[in-house]
Amino acid sequence: MNYFRRGTLSALVNCTRSKPHTSSSTRLISTSMSGSLYSEAWLTGAGSTEFYTRTYTPKDSPPKAAIVFVHGFAEHIGRYTHFHPQLAAKGVSVFAFDQRGFGLTAQDTTGKKSKSSSYGKTSIKEQMSDIAWAVEHAKKTFANTPMFLMGHSMGGGEVLWFGTQGENGPHKSTLDSLSGIIATSPMILQTTPVSKVTRWVGGKLSVVLPTTLIPTPLNESDLSHDPNVGATYAKDPLVRLQGTLKGVNDMMSSGEALVKSAYSKWAKNTPVLIIHGTEDKVTSCQASKDFYEKIPATKKKLSLFEGGYHELQNEPDGVQEKLANEIITFIEEHSAQATTRVPDAEVTEQAAETMVTAQASTEPGTADFVKAKM
Repeated sequence: MNYFRRGTLSALVNCTRSKPHTSSSTRLISTSMSGSLYSEAWLTGAGSTEFYTRTYTPKDSPPKAAIVFVHGFAEHIGRYTHFHPQLAAKGVSVFAFDQRGFGLTAQDTTGKKSKSSSYGKTSIKEQMSDIAWAVEHAKKTFANTPMFLMGHSMGGGEVLWFGTQGENGPHKSTLDSLSGIIATSPMILQTTPVSKVTRWVGGKLSVVLPTTLIPTPLNESDLSHDPNVGATYAKDPLVRLQGTLKGVNDMMSSGEALVKSAYSKWAKNTPVLIIHGTEDKVTSCQASKDFYEKIPATKKKLSLFEGGYHELQNEPDGVQEKLANEIITFIEEHSAQATTRVPDAEVTEQAAETMVTAQASTEPGTADFVKAKM
């Protein structure tokens, strides 16, 4: 069964600019970006699952903040070897992991992955536990450092879902420890949705055949204005144009719920930055706008990159550098405010402050910032 049409949710499979990473128990590696270092390691996470991880650290000083990064559908953290060093070079550490069902966590051939791990085998419940584990690990690694949660595409949808678990959520204490959440091109809705009939059939089948793999075709040219991005992606041996019925259905259902009802449970005192390209043909920019308008966050910001495609971190002409600067600016602002945060219960609607990013140019990534009181 082909659950997707070309150019719809299937395009969540993301491009890669770097060669696939190889595994080792623990290695310290220097990148070409200002000599930034990252270590790679296999760590035991939620459900006793073995995860392939990378940790990027600033070269010459302690980090001023740290990010836990959650990648997108069918991709892996090796694709960010060109981007995460930019954040580390600006003083922010990054802890990233190949998600359950993807990358080396699911496809390692050297005996390091869990025996129970296989490609695409995941669920939204497990993903939330994995994120909580990753944040708690990073908090121990970077003690007394402001902690941020960031995700791209499917990972963007996941981190937003993490922020809507409500007062009685299973990971509420972990959520409360965050200084902010960042979502780039989040999978809330598809730009071009599949039919309701296809969604209904896929949902039913996901219950009885959860680990069955289905094709998820992709139009690589929808990922970036740089044609080399799609070409490199197509050759990546760790990316497969497939997903399991359970994993895909959970991804789509949770995204739909974000704009239908879950938005009301957003942790009001958790700052959020949502970034989206206005010409994203994969995930809906309008859905990001709708979610932003609905959530009751006291500090929220929507940044629209005019003309940007799905992979802003892979866009040419300085866009990825502008993206890094946008992220760093948000982190610096909310790191300074981290020590003054109050519990959600004490936040009033009158204190709500929102920030909207408006674009003043047709060049992707250029923006003027407009601050509005609500």
